[in-house]
Amino acid sequence: MEGVDLLILGAGWTATFLIPLLQQHPDSLTFAATTTTGRPVCGIDTIPFRFDPDSKDPTPIANLPRARYILITFPLTGKGQSTWLTETYQATHPQTPSQEKYRFIQLGSTGIWQVEGRRKRHGAKSPEEQQAEREARAKAEAEQAAAAAAAKNNKKPFSFTTRHSPYLTTDPRAIAEDELLASSVVDGMVLALSGLWGGARDPRNWVSRVAFSKEALRHKTSLHMIHGLDIARAVFKIITTCEDEKKKEGGEKEKKKKKWEEHGKGQRWMLTDGFVYDWWSLLMGWATEGQEDGEPREQAKWVMELMEEEGVQALPRSMELMGRAYDSREFWRTWGLVPVKARVGVNAP
Repeated sequence: MEGVDLLILGAGWTATFLIPLLQQHPDSLTFAATTTTGRPVCGIDTIPFRFDPDSKDPTPIANLPRARYILITFPLTGKGQSTWLTETYQATHPQTPSQEKYRFIQLGSTGIWQVEGRRKRHGAKSPEEQQAEREARAKAEAEQAAAAAAAKNNKKPFSFTTRHSPYLTTDPRAIAEDELLASSVVDGMVLALSGLWGGARDPRNWVSRVAFSKEALRHKTSLHMIHGLDIARAVFKIITTCEDEKKKEGGEKEKKKKKWEEHGKGQRWMLTDGFVYDWWSLLMGWATEGQEDGEPREQAKWVMELMEEEGVQALPRSMELMGRAYDSREFWRTWGLVPVKARVGVNAP
């Protein structure tokens, strides 16, 4: 199978933004993509591939094309999955000693910086199970809020969370990401994504799931988002920057470290659109969304009641009050980009 510059493992939602961007620059990068069924995505055929972490058969990985960059769009979890995928790929696509290591980019989640970490999902759940989980979550959040209030006098000064902040190292996704970043066989990089939106993913459709009760809404604070187009632009910029730099080799030697060596290999980046959204503020802005009679939905009424109960005079609430705020400026500054799809609720999906 012919080699490519970029192999997209898992051409799902992210690929619906990345593939069109790659198609707009046909002379920039060659690429291939996989799906579990080999279905066409954005008009291109894909390679059938399903990653089975419990299988020790290298054949599916061996059948993948050789690529300089491999983008993993699906989550890897726990110990061993990253190692199996990357080392099997390297073993079945041998290189000469003079060739550079394969470069793997894993799409991760900013959820590893949340105190409670990510909640593991195990397939689709019934509406009853989902409601039970929501109620349990609301109860747990209420208990956490009560504990936080009790410890208010000992509260640490507010500070933004950056990619350098402590994270939950026991989170299954963090474990797999750390395994990739520490690999000596391949080069690994992680793009930790905040809430995904764009295309079919519209946060306005999440209202009834997120704010299913007034008590659940009471404990909804900040939200961080990143649009699929900006994810695609980030991936494209990283690869083209590093490849353009490589093409210039042979001319005047650079005194500074190469971009991939300094900012790619072994790095975990945090991606948001630069905004910290207030759930209450968003719900007020969407008060009449989907309301045929033009009257505000129940969640907007709850927000007004909660503002009275909690002594919130105006929206959005302050960073200090919401308690969680991500600062992702370093990524955009380092890679010379600016988000083009910021401001959820104003930009169309």
